[in-house]
Amino acid sequence: MNDNINFTVESGGLSFQNPILTASGTFGYGKEFEGLLDLRCIGGLVTKGISPKPRYGNPTPRICETASGMINSIGLENVGVEGFRTEKLPYLKICGTRVLVNFFGATIDEYVGCAESLGAMDGVDGLEMNVSCPNIKAGGIEFGTEPSVLVDLVRACRAVTRKPLWIKLTPNTSNIVALARACADGGADGLSVINTVTAMAIDIHTRRPKIATTFGGLSGPAIKPIALRMVHQIHRAGVGLPISGIGGIQNATDVIEFLLAGASTVQIGTQSFIDPAVSGDLVEGLREYCATHGVSDIRELVGALRLS
Repeated sequence: MNDNINFTVESGGLSFQNPILTASGTFGYGKEFEGLLDLRCIGGLVTKGISPKPRYGNPTPRICETASGMINSIGLENVGVEGFRTEKLPYLKICGTRVLVNFFGATIDEYVGCAESLGAMDGVDGLEMNVSCPNIKAGGIEFGTEPSVLVDLVRACRAVTRKPLWIKLTPNTSNIVALARACADGGADGLSVINTVTAMAIDIHTRRPKIATTFGGLSGPAIKPIALRMVHQIHRAGVGLPISGIGGIQNATDVIEFLLAGASTVQIGTQSFIDPAVSGDLVEGLREYCATHGVSDIRELVGALRLS
């Protein structure tokens, strides 16, 4: 097998040793996977979403399994900015991989405060701004569905930090390209595409929703075709921002599909619940594919989809 394949990717203002990252909300703060996955073998991790103050999330039940996926309504439970700095960051500084911190707020001022505080922390390589969560009543998706509002929010956060700033976009829109362009106009460095799809499930015996909040976010293999389509739409439109593809990735074939569609990195989410070591396995799967198909540089695959 060819061991001289270049897996290094420059994307969104950061250099990664390979394109495999873990997705926010599915990987805790990294330490939870200690002993299950050697973080030094992947490109990076994205933390749970951080808010200005600690959040205790939504009432239970707040997760349920569905056909080819799961619905969650965790409600962005997290330790808050100060808790992150004191309790979580020390481990992340020595974890051996790139660290992006996902963050959110209920108001523009809260977003800006998070961006400024987190961006100033040593050990934080980049920021991922969540404007796309369907599981909270204020902020989140409300800022992420209107381009004119989104561009102002991105600009405001861009003004307070020099760290690479990625924006995590919602699929719950009729025009993903317009949202992507708003992020580019606001000064973002990259895009994470996509977050979960708003969904619900019903218990026919109790005749009640299976999620306490009625609606939640659908993730897993069921949303992969939607994610691929949106990644390709943004790439084809020439928005000019690198894309981190997210949605239903289970194996190396899925990763390669996202790269061909236009993503330069990918993020592994729901599959980590099934197989905590999957992200490391995907790196080896990519190596095997590249060796078999004569690919000497992983970047050759990015956007290489043939339409005719």
